[in-house]
Amino acid sequence: MIKYFPVLLLCVFFVSCSSSEKETRTSPEISDQDVLSHITFLASEEMRGREAGTAEEAAAANYIADLFRSYGLDPAGEDGTYFQEFTINTAVLNNPHASASDTSGEKRLSKNVAALLQGTGNSDEVIIVGAHYDHLGMGAFGSLSSSSEPRIHNGADDNASGTAGVLELAEYFAANRPETDILFLAFSGEEMGLLGSQYYVENPTVELGNVLAMINMDMVGRMSNGRLMIFGVATTDSWESILTEANTDSLDLDLIPDGTGASDHTSFYFKDIPVLHYFTDTHADYHRPSDDTEWINADGQEQLLGHLVRVIEKLDELDKEELVFTQAPGEQQRRVTMNGPTLGVLPDYGYDGEGFRITGVSDGEAADRAGLEGGDIIINIGGMDIADIYKYMEALNELEAGQQTTVTVLRDGEEITFNLLL
Repeated sequence: MIKYFPVLLLCVFFVSCSSSEKETRTSPEISDQDVLSHITFLASEEMRGREAGTAEEAAAANYIADLFRSYGLDPAGEDGTYFQEFTINTAVLNNPHASASDTSGEKRLSKNVAALLQGTGNSDEVIIVGAHYDHLGMGAFGSLSSSSEPRIHNGADDNASGTAGVLELAEYFAANRPETDILFLAFSGEEMGLLGSQYYVENPTVELGNVLAMINMDMVGRMSNGRLMIFGVATTDSWESILTEANTDSLDLDLIPDGTGASDHTSFYFKDIPVLHYFTDTHADYHRPSDDTEWINADGQEQLLGHLVRVIEKLDELDKEELVFTQAPGEQQRRVTMNGPTLGVLPDYGYDGEGFRITGVSDGEAADRAGLEGGDIIINIGGMDIADIYKYMEALNELEAGQQTTVTVLRDGEEITFNLLL
């Protein structure tokens, strides 16, 4: 459970955050320094990991809203504000079988932040640009840290980077106003199960039928060798040509068909809206206290945002008849909650073949002890065939910590079976 600050200390905290907000000076042009400025604030130790429903999350929401206001964007939340509030029941987080009315947990008030940039045209159509701004706080929900002690998870890449992207694009387009309206959304509750974006699509503040497309940024701060993964390419026939034409920086684009995944674009995909999800891949600091600002590639994120500017400018030239939603091929996301032990592996989210490919393993964790390596494709755990990441999660839910089992991988085309102690 989260211990809340006394009222006096809470006031001091918000005053200090407001002071930091007023000192933020950025340029309307996309720049690596502006990206780094936003990430540095959001991922600071004082923000204590921005866990949904905490004082620090509220301070982050105020930071975002104040900047939206300074850019001249209209409030698009509830009651003429930039905020859309929703309730989180931690009983459901601790027990996925609990009902929403379960009173055994803590009820928290969380909020999305929404701002509308009015376009210069007369159309009712709107482009949505979003990212989640919450993270893991002290690691109570979702941490992959091997330490049992609470530690601040700053979440610089996940997802202060995506939030910085939303702010940079909001400022840029406010100074370079398109014809089409743009709705900028900063979601909370993503780390607890896409709670903020799911609430938004069920309680939208714009007509979802008017939405041209939804573009999501999650973990966009660690581009390596110019590689950029973009999911959702099969959700409309136009995406591939738009993305390719926008690639004037010669980025190494990895265009992935799937319209779903473990981020907020999924909520919009299931409302039959074309989606894109920008992602620069996972890393060894994912969901760990070490996801800090020092590892951010701000130059790379500036390039990524430049690509997104050109994509949005192309969307501004289109209408809904030219951007028809299509169902992405393949098996779509199922809601699978991890209740079992973890192996300590880093998923390869760009892999779309049979099995579950990993890019690395965490030192001292079960996979490392068993002998797994980055590049292995897990095809069986304990006699259960693994077709994808969801089957992987389902298999682990059938096992218990301390249990001895086996894991079979494909390595360089050869099947290898390892003994595994969970």
